[in-house]
Amino acid sequence: MPSTTSVQNMFSLEGHTALITGATRGIGQAVAIALAEAGADILLVQRDETSTTTLQAIQSLGRHAQIYKADLSSPTDVSSLVPRILSDGHTIRILINCAGIQRRHPSHLFPDSDFAEVMQVNLNAVFTLCRDVGAHMLGLDPHPVTGRKGSVINFASLLTFQGGLTVPAYAASKGAVGQLTKSFANEWTSKGVTVNAIAPGYIETEMNEALLKDEERLKSISARIPAGRWGSPEDFKGTVVYLASKASGYVSGHVLVVDGGWMGR
Repeated sequence: MPSTTSVQNMFSLEGHTALITGATRGIGQAVAIALAEAGADILLVQRDETSTTTLQAIQSLGRHAQIYKADLSSPTDVSSLVPRILSDGHTIRILINCAGIQRRHPSHLFPDSDFAEVMQVNLNAVFTLCRDVGAHMLGLDPHPVTGRKGSVINFASLLTFQGGLTVPAYAASKGAVGQLTKSFANEWTSKGVTVNAIAPGYIETEMNEALLKDEERLKSISARIPAGRWGSPEDFKGTVVYLASKASGYVSGHVLVVDGGWMGR
């Protein structure tokens, strides 16, 4: 039988609320705006409530947006976040774990404190939010727009697959995010919650400032990107809407690489 769902409806997020970390700038900001453009209301997790650029951009689209203050480097803040949001009456249908930090040192000199901080923000917080929001989603009825209870989208990295240089903590955390995504997907997909990850390639963001300022490495990396350019935050808008919407209903446990062809070269 021919499909009765239009392409436009397959990508709609009307009636959905998304919880997103790391959306004050860069990829996270572009993703939050994309979800709002597709019809979702947005809950922003921020350490600094005075940063309102993303909030205002979403509100200008006619969508509801609200900031929840939390420091993802604090296990206490992270563990109390979802109960606080749910107590305000929100129903979370989409979770985007986009926040991440980077610390660079030669591996033989890498401080324990920096390793622990990266793992807390990039992995431990992701686990806690996936677990707590996932438990909430599993108790919901399937949404008529997407046909499922919820969608979890974690941000991985090329270093989910590679080791990198002077970034052992980041590589370890992002490798674990890939496996964590698959682990949750194995349990939750049959119950109506899809879990996927997006692995960005080399993107022009603040996190990659050190590479962008290193002329030798910048030239070397740029020459090996088949697309002929570094990525931009805008390159993730369509990807995240796809993974959050009905269009990806049969996709779960996948790490989708968005890298200009880097991994396939």
